[in-house]
Amino acid sequence: MQSLDARGELVGAEILGLDPRGFGKHLRNLRNARGLTQEVLAERANLSSDTIRRLEHGTFSPTLNTLLRLASGYGLRLSTLLASYEIGMLPLERELADLLIGRSEKDLRMLLEVAKVLLRDWGDESDEPDAPEES
Repeated sequence: MQSLDARGELVGAEILGLDPRGFGKHLRNLRNARGLTQEVLAERANLSSDTIRRLEHGTFSPTLNTLLRLASGYGLRLSTLLASYEIGMLPLERELADLLIGRSEKDLRMLLEVAKVLLRDWGDESDEPDAPEES
């Protein structure tokens, strides 16, 4: 559904070129990554639960004001919310990004160190079976 202003020009999400279903899935991933219910996000964003549900299902084209409120509900800037969607990553990369977006610097530094250790340890393993030990 397109939103038009008094002059018949696109407003809201259409002007940004958002795919409603893809954006809705992104919003749901962000919410789930933060352990929020639709109701809690709606309260934080000063939106109705129905608006959150419709956004996540891709059946509602948000205005700029709705997007601003939504970003606030996630604790993000609007630019961060949109950039995280527009990056166009592979699904697993996007899921990882969704988990990280909006975390504190302290949390991000800790997660970075954990990731370095995990990747270093995995890098030491070979896909080839171990050669038999010589006696």
